Amino acid sequence: MLKGKKILVGVTGSIAAYKAAFLVRLLVKAEAEVKVIMTDAAKDFITPLTLSTLSKNPTFSKFTDGDQGEWNNHVDLGLWADAMLIAPASANTIGKMANGLCDNLLLATYLSARCPVFFAPAMDLDMYQHPSVLNNIEKLKSFGNQIIEAQHGELASGLIGTGRMAEPEDLIEVLETHFSADKPLTGKKVLITAGPTYEAIDPVRFIGNYSTGKMGYAIAKAAAQAGAEVNLISGPTHLEIDEPNVKRVSVRSGEEMYRACDKIFAETDISIFAAAVADYAPNDVADQKIKKQGQSMSIALSKTVDIAKALGQKKTESQLNVGFALETNNELDNAKEKIEAKNFDLIVLNSLQDAGAGFGHNTNKISIIDKANNIEHFELKTKTEVAKDIVDAIIKQVS
Repeated sequence: MLKGKKILVGVTGSIAAYKAAFLVRLLVKAEAEVKVIMTDAAKDFITPLTLSTLSKNPTFSKFTDGDQGEWNNHVDLGLWADAMLIAPASANTIGKMANGLCDNLLLATYLSARCPVFFAPAMDLDMYQHPSVLNNIEKLKSFGNQIIEAQHGELASGLIGTGRMAEPEDLIEVLETHFSADKPLTGKKVLITAGPTYEAIDPVRFIGNYSTGKMGYAIAKAAAQAGAEVNLISGPTHLEIDEPNVKRVSVRSGEEMYRACDKIFAETDISIFAAAVADYAPNDVADQKIKKQGQSMSIALSKTVDIAKALGQKKTESQLNVGFALETNNELDNAKEKIEAKNFDLIVLNSLQDAGAGFGHNTNKISIIDKANNIEHFELKTKTEVAKDIVDAIIKQVS
């Protein structure tokens, strides 16, 4: 959610200023662009060099710098930011903000900012409850500034109470929530299956397929970036996903995948069945490794649960289901049959006849078909780009 966002961090004179280092580091890790403004009092607790190094940008504290008196333009800084976060916000700075005082670069920038402003108070418990501070906080809130409430715990004074600045992780979460508010899938719960399933024969052997899970994981990331809350039900794969809006549940067999999906399906708005679930599983699973005997071997198999079909039968009018069809022949006819049989709203078709499509590749070539048999064809693209095309098609459906 924070990738590419311009975040202006204000640091004031509080022992909690040391947390600014962790905050800036997390913002940069989230691929935000960060600039820091410090008050002179903040320098007693943390150095500008530390914050410059972590933010990869100069840290500002004065209106002019250098022998030539280069101007740090507070207006430009205020207009640059997508969000301004003052953390920690001391009682002194909160009072000045509330009353329009402007005796340092941070306050001048605050008064010039057109972006949303967040502030995270940090002070002792009696200060935090003082009527003047409470009044100043209410004034800031009436201006549209958003408070990130202080937390309860042990304070620098040794007292126990409310006044600790919120933790950097909490501040990041507030910003992510803010920037997700205008995303097209905000508020939507999305279920995505990905990867293969392994159907055990004995403790060391299984029936599986060549799916890597790359397509499902790319869709999970694209859906999360569009604001969705994603449950990723993943078969065995080496892939990792580092998206705060994605919860991964690891399974092995088709039966495990079905149970994990069925558990949350009723509360899901959009379900995307991208996993390559094995069609058959052994009737009996040996407790011990099966030894080689004779020239041939037979294993009795039974059909596995058709997850998409089973959940399609439970689908309500308010839910949207998206299926996948990987075909080798009669591609369009087979895909259209699946739409009807499994109650899909959309189906993503890819053919093994197309070079660069299917399992194992970093690319894919798809067509998307809806219930009315409208077909949109796409060129060969990276799976990241394909995932965005799929999510865009879903957004059109739900909007």
